[in-house]
Amino acid sequence: MLRRPTSGAVRLFARLNRHLIISSSPRYSSSLQTDQADRADRVPLRKQLKQDAKALKLQKKQRKENEEESRQTWELTVGVEIHAQLNTAAKLFSRAATSTSDTPNANVALFDLAFPGSQPEFQAATLLPALRAAIALNCEIQTVSRFDRKHYFYQDQPAGYQITQYYEPFARNGYVDLYDYDGIAPEDGDRVRIDIKQVQLEQDTAKSQEYPPSTQLLDFNRVSHPLVEIITMPQIHTPATAAACVRKLQSILQACGAVTTGMELGGLRADVNVSIRRRGDAPGQHQYDGISGLGQRTEIKNLSSFKAVEDAIIAEKNRQIRLLESGGVVEGETRGWTIGSTETRLLRGKEGAVDYRYMPDPDIPPLVIGEDLISSLQGNLPTLPDALVSQLIGSEYGLSIEDAKPLIELDDGARLEYYQDVVDILYSRHGDQNDQTRATLARMAGNWVLHELGGLLAKSDQSWDPEVVPAQSLADLVDYLHQKRITGPTAKQVLAAVFDGERRPVPQILDEDNLLFRPLSREEYLALAESALAQNPQMVEQIRQKKQLGKLGWFVGQMMRTGEKGRVEATKAEEILRELIL
Repeated sequence: MLRRPTSGAVRLFARLNRHLIISSSPRYSSSLQTDQADRADRVPLRKQLKQDAKALKLQKKQRKENEEESRQTWELTVGVEIHAQLNTAAKLFSRAATSTSDTPNANVALFDLAFPGSQPEFQAATLLPALRAAIALNCEIQTVSRFDRKHYFYQDQPAGYQITQYYEPFARNGYVDLYDYDGIAPEDGDRVRIDIKQVQLEQDTAKSQEYPPSTQLLDFNRVSHPLVEIITMPQIHTPATAAACVRKLQSILQACGAVTTGMELGGLRADVNVSIRRRGDAPGQHQYDGISGLGQRTEIKNLSSFKAVEDAIIAEKNRQIRLLESGGVVEGETRGWTIGSTETRLLRGKEGAVDYRYMPDPDIPPLVIGEDLISSLQGNLPTLPDALVSQLIGSEYGLSIEDAKPLIELDDGARLEYYQDVVDILYSRHGDQNDQTRATLARMAGNWVLHELGGLLAKSDQSWDPEVVPAQSLADLVDYLHQKRITGPTAKQVLAAVFDGERRPVPQILDEDNLLFRPLSREEYLALAESALAQNPQMVEQIRQKKQLGKLGWFVGQMMRTGEKGRVEATKAEEILRELIL
């Protein structure tokens, strides 16, 4: 039997309860509030991803607006200098080999080391790739040119001077055209022409290897390796167009056989001269290469990638803008750039022509170039990138610009040669066909070379090798596919097998493995369609009543899954479905 508590007990319980609440409430309340705050701060992953994407989009929009405001307020001017190693067997002034992959200091002549009493011996063969480069860049070849000494002291320059062509280079007044498909900035329009002031021969320096904290080793294999230096006029006004200019110059040098490697392997380096001036202000006090009214320029040295060119120019432009807007002055400097950084760094104060103390080299006679040699090289110049683009997107091949550009640029042109071999085989089989059929074959070949075969290469992380899938094998696959004797999935299956080492000829593979396409009869299509429709009557009614034609694709998929593999054609399956439902 329960008893009612006495009044004393009630009062005691109340006091105890009040004591417990008072003594425990701070901790309990704090814990409760913390837990509630944690729950409030928790954001579902999907919502967080959406918020992050929105913030990134807003950040990009803000950056774009800042760039647009900056472009309207400040004018950027950029000039580019390219140093590219020429494709030659011997050095510029000695008979030592130009191989830089050999044991350090294995390919060095006495003159390369500035040994007392040694004399330069100009190697005439080094002139040929340089001339091809200058002709490809639309330059005026100077029949008489001379070498000069550019004096400066650095450990990688043993003579204390570099031999170059400062006063009388062998080529002047060229130009390079950049198009929208080259990646120029949208604000620069569809085409930009950049003038080339001069192209000159010069010798490379030694290769330095630093071992912190205080050791530095020198490899003189690279000393006197022939370089061609290309100097553009300061006519570039956007970072993207500057990067496109370097990329285009490299592609031209590679196309005409002037160089063997590009930026990615260290065979080409770029320097950029950057200056800005406020729009609407009085013209600047500086003049470079005959163009006046510019701001003080700085030079960024030894950029080794196209992205580095663009990023370094953006960083230096922003640095100069901040400096001028805060009342500072831009100094003439040589600056460096490290990939991944956001700021250029000071290397040294900028030397001028007087500091270098240029003087004609007294030990090297004038370089005389005959008109017959120039004419011969002009007549035998390989097809250049712009002409190749026009050819590939023209009626003969009919490729899109998105496919033509990679074919030209990938693997130093080897991918393009392979593609043309495939197309030649296809054209030899269908020579009597009309231009439209030939263009269809060429487009199909381009798709399979770039995307299907390119995808297999990317997945396996292999470098390009035309023998992995011989041109004959790919041409057979494209031909069978074009004639609808195999399906797309079958073609991909066979291509993967050949890529993995299958060496049977493609026709033999298709025949022995029973892979040739055997089209279904109308009765077979009807049977597959009626079976799929019978299993999903509600969806059939939705299609009929609400005209939800998009659901036809689901039925097509069902027919392809239930039918014999590779024999159901999607277009014919949909035709039968429309006939039965609608």
